[in-house]
Amino acid sequence: MGILQRIAQLSSCVKKAIIIAYDVLVIQLAAFLALWIRFEFSATAIPSIYTNNYIRYAIINTVVTIALFVLFKLYGSLWLFAGSAELLNILSACALSAALAVIGFSLFSFEMPRSFFVLYFGFLLAGATGIRVYYRLRRHLHRRFHLWASRAKRIMLIGAGEAGNLILKEIMDNESIDGNVVCCVDDDPGKKGKYLCGVKIIGGKHLIPEAARKNRIDEIVVAIPSASPKEVSEILEICKHTGCKTKILPGIYKLMDGETKFAQLRDVQIEDLLGREPIKVNSDEITEYNKGKVILVTGGGGSIGSELCRQLARSDPKLLIIVDIYENNAFDIQQELLRDFPELSLEVLIASIRDVSRMREIFEQYHPDIVYHAAAHKHVPLMEQSPNEAIKNNVFGTLNVVRAAGENGVKRFVLISSDKAVNPTNIMGASKRICEMIVQMMNGVYQTEYVVVRFGNVLGSNGSVIPHFIKQIATGGPVTVTHKDIIRYFMTIREAVSLVLQAGVYADGGEVFILDMGEPVRIDDLARNLIRLYGFVPDVDIDIVYTGLRPGEKLFEEILLTAEGLRMTNNKLIYVANPIEFDGVVFYDELEELRRLVVSNEDVRQKTFEIINKPRLDAACVEGYIFDGEEDILNNQYEVGKLKHKELIPT
Repeated sequence: MGILQRIAQLSSCVKKAIIIAYDVLVIQLAAFLALWIRFEFSATAIPSIYTNNYIRYAIINTVVTIALFVLFKLYGSLWLFAGSAELLNILSACALSAALAVIGFSLFSFEMPRSFFVLYFGFLLAGATGIRVYYRLRRHLHRRFHLWASRAKRIMLIGAGEAGNLILKEIMDNESIDGNVVCCVDDDPGKKGKYLCGVKIIGGKHLIPEAARKNRIDEIVVAIPSASPKEVSEILEICKHTGCKTKILPGIYKLMDGETKFAQLRDVQIEDLLGREPIKVNSDEITEYNKGKVILVTGGGGSIGSELCRQLARSDPKLLIIVDIYENNAFDIQQELLRDFPELSLEVLIASIRDVSRMREIFEQYHPDIVYHAAAHKHVPLMEQSPNEAIKNNVFGTLNVVRAAGENGVKRFVLISSDKAVNPTNIMGASKRICEMIVQMMNGVYQTEYVVVRFGNVLGSNGSVIPHFIKQIATGGPVTVTHKDIIRYFMTIREAVSLVLQAGVYADGGEVFILDMGEPVRIDDLARNLIRLYGFVPDVDIDIVYTGLRPGEKLFEEILLTAEGLRMTNNKLIYVANPIEFDGVVFYDELEELRRLVVSNEDVRQKTFEIINKPRLDAACVEGYIFDGEEDILNNQYEVGKLKHKELIPT
């Protein structure tokens, strides 16, 4: 073990004392060398007057210089990670020491050559800097050798701005990062040919493929957090043809702590390729509407429900109530909200929306002002295998919550629906269409304003296609796609929830809100792009297997029923579909028959599709009907009351 390694193992106080002793030696050596060089490298040629004058002033000079080193924190910095700030402190301390020496020698009338002070400053700076940067230099050289010997991955950095600079420094300094940045790319023509921390900036993004090939790049890091989604999409479109794994620094809105770290780099996800600007909503309007309200979210532990809770928590509600049957999900979002919003008034309740009594109990106790209904079974293939469960939960669970809301004076009720509810070919979509009809029907029964928000697939939600593909890629494939031509609309969870909240503000009752989600995405292209961005070649490194459409699955999802029209809201990306009128009494009788089939465990498919496909032209709304006081409650789970006509009061 070398002497420096032994010193490194000593206590901080001992190490500080050793460094101070070193600095005392450097101060004396700097003065001697300054005179030695001034008199042509001959110690005997130095006049004794100069030697005696320095000896007389040596103690003062040493004390003053050490005090300056303390003042500029030269004994409190971590020199292993020293940067420009630490070097500036050394420079300042040494310059001030030389300047005070000039003043001190003059005050005591100690004659010294003028060149002495300049040379003294130079030697003092060199000596004070040397030991302090030695650790960093030695560590840097050791890491360089290790990277060369271990054949570490070769990295291309895209973005030579502040974020890129911080990422590059961390890659260079952090021994746990097994990578070496060999070139930088930036579209700023003023940066071309220059160097960032010793790494050359080769030019703009059009050079990425050629540079990746010439420099044998293994991984590309995109560090431009301020770039727009369209700009990121263009860069990633180029990167996916290089055969290199690509990582990306999140957008600037995710870096609110003001720090940029290598650990924040993530694998590229398909939303980065969509290239669509995020949906913009009036956040002030949403905050103002929800502020001070009692808000209940069903399914609050799920993907959509939990994001709803996060965004609602920012609106300073009077009370946020989370209802979920899965305690693990509920616990996770509870702990997150308590950590991030310590002032939030929060209740987390474990309950099933199928339980009539429990729903009534919750609504009677808390009397929420607004309800966001996100609880539902959503997986198409699983619901095809268990259709009765889809109807029990989605249809009659929704009916329970809708009625509890109306009976307890909820001001506004927002149903989270799906584009699969449009001309459905599967039981899940059909169940969601019936939920929409329930909401529309009840809008004429109670004073509550009932609305529907309908959108497509949510990127990154539980069970969605992206995490599924990523898991398959991580295990070496194959990646399974149901059909080569299948397409879907996509949006992020953040966008979906923003739409839901904006709909809650716009609602008057009875509307179906629809988001303009841009162009649909071919799932086969999505899978291939994702494979490339992970550094693999589709059908070579990772196979793609077409499994065939699953039961009830469509090639194309729709967002609008034929009879619905669209009108634009104040938000140009949010539309309202005109509700399709139908006979509420007939529909309610059909629900009663569907309930009977569910309870007796008979096949519900035929009846479900019969309900949603029945012609409903020239039908009357349910307004004018009330619930009978005698409700039919079976197994304390499903409740469908009879309707009877109100007595018309003649005018």
